Order: sequence, then structure tokens, then C-alpha cells
Amino acid sequence: MIDIEVNKTLIENGHQFELSLSIHIAPQTFATIYGPSGAGKTTLLRMLAGLTTPGSGRIVVNGKAWFDSEKKIDLPAGRRGVGLVFQEYALFPNMTVRENLRFALPGGGDASIIDDLLGIMGLADLQNRMPASLSGGQQQRVALARALAPKPELLLLDEPLAALDEQMRIRLQDHLMEVHQNFGLTTLLVSHNISEIFRMSQHIYVLKEGKVVDEGSPQHVFIDNKVSGKFRFTGILLDKQPNEVVCVLSVLVGHHVIKVVSTCEEAEALVVGDKVMVVSKAFNPLVMKLKEG
Repeated sequence: MIDIEVNKTLIENGHQFELSLSIHIAPQTFATIYGPSGAGKTTLLRMLAGLTTPGSGRIVVNGKAWFDSEKKIDLPAGRRGVGLVFQEYALFPNMTVRENLRFALPGGGDASIIDDLLGIMGLADLQNRMPASLSGGQQQRVALARALAPKPELLLLDEPLAALDEQMRIRLQDHLMEVHQNFGLTTLLVSHNISEIFRMSQHIYVLKEGKVVDEGSPQHVFIDNKVSGKFRFTGILLDKQPNEVVCVLSVLVGHHVIKVVSTCEEAEALVVGDKVMVVSKAFNPLVMKLKEG
């Protein structure tokens, strides 16, 4: 269990507000922090990583205090068991892919994990390449593998896929979900991408000006009591749920999630992440997959 109860005065764009959070994350949960820019999302990750000190409060991870203002406990970043991945790759340019991963191993760490990570992340054929010769998606996979090499208790992701195109983002989402499950991680993601959140997250905390204003499953936060519809629209398929003789589809259209009912036959060919068009057909929606381009 991760217990976070912290307070800190923040200033964003000349506006001062109080970050005051009480968050409890169950082990092996994939959770997301969502909210507008300047809400305190990245500051929270930095507090967990030991890069920013809270004004007061406590951070307890699996029964161990990482920070406690009353007991004057503040573990340095290197002792917190955190893997941290930012949007920027921050790889060592003078090291190969394998050397970047080896550098992240703690003294006496099991080097066999490097081969495991190279395989899981699809980097085995690139292990002797330098970062400058890799694509953005490949570099981000290296950054993620490096964060996992020390076998962290907590994986922190600060919009790591925001700069990638849609297809690469979906592929890396699959990699992220695989390593989250295989390593039994507790993962905390900061993201503005609703499709990404739907695909990966079990629980969402919505932040606004330093406060949690809503939390729950993606269904609760983005769909429940927020359903709207149109006669014709295109979007990204977020979820499909069979319900007896029909299938309920959740489609992201702009910044809105639309829930529509489809036949199971129509939904069978659809995969989460597909770009789709929904059109009216005698008051019943018809959902069609769109070809790329």
C-alpha cells in the first residue's frame, strides 16, 4: 500500500495555491493522475521520487516511511526504490542501449534482468546501438527499461508517450502494461490522453489546483453521468463490453467519451485503439472501422 498525505505551497504562473493531497494506492495498481496543467501532478511525482520535499505530511510505501515531517524522515532519491520516466528520454549519449541499462543496476544487482528487459521491450537487436541512432519510440523503450532495471517498488511515468505519434503510443502502451503485470509493479502515470488512460489505468485521481476533486475507475470519471451523443462522428475506440445480445462501446471524440450500443457482430472486428466512425442507422448506431490515411 502507498499512503500519500502531503501539503506544499505551490506557485504556478504567478498564482499561489496549496497542494493538499490524501491518496492511497493499493499494491500492483496502475493508477493515473489527471488534470489541467499547473494542478500539481508533476510535483506529486517529484515528491514521491525524492526530488521535491513536501512542506509537511508523510509518504509511506509498503509500510516503510519515505518521508515523515514529524519524525524528520526524508529518504534520498537513491534509496526510495523508484523508477522514473519523463517525456524526455535522458539517456546517456556515450553509452550503448545495454550500457544504459547496466548503469542503472544497483551494486551487486542481478545482471540477468538486462536480457529480460531487452526481450520484453523489443530491444535485443538494438542493444549495441547508441541512443542517437534510435527513433523516439525506441529511445523511450530504452528509458523505460532503464527505469525497471533496479526492480523498483514504484514506477512513476510523467507523460512519457506524449511526444510520440498515435500508432507508436499504442504499441508502447502495450509494452507498459506488459511490464507492469510481469514485474508486479505499482505504477503511477501522469497523462492528459483519455484514450491512453482508458487502455491502461485501473484508478484515476483528478487533480485541480492541488486537490483531488474526483477519483475512481475510467468508467466513473469519464463516462458515468457524462454521456452525450451525435448522429455522426469519428473517434478512438476506448472499450467494448458485451452485454447479453449487444455490445456497449466507449468512443473518444475530441475530449468527450461517447457510449453507444452495437451488435456483437459489428463489434467483433473492432479492437481497442481503432479509429472508428459512428453513424445513425434508423436510430441504431452503426460503428465502422476507418482505414488509416
